Amino acid sequence: MNDYLPKNELQPEGDPKRPSNTRLAIWIIVGAIGLYLLGSGIWGIVTGG
Repeated sequence: MNDYLPKNELQPEGDPKRPSNTRLAIWIIVGAIGLYLLGSGIWGIVTGG
């Protein structure tokens, strides 16, 4: 293996269009909270409460 090359040249480049893991986790958490609020609101309307 070419150990004399810089580390960034040995690793394959990531996809520049892919969001970071942190941003992905934030979107999943916010989406889950939004779905919960939407679902509880619809459930409240349906049950008349």
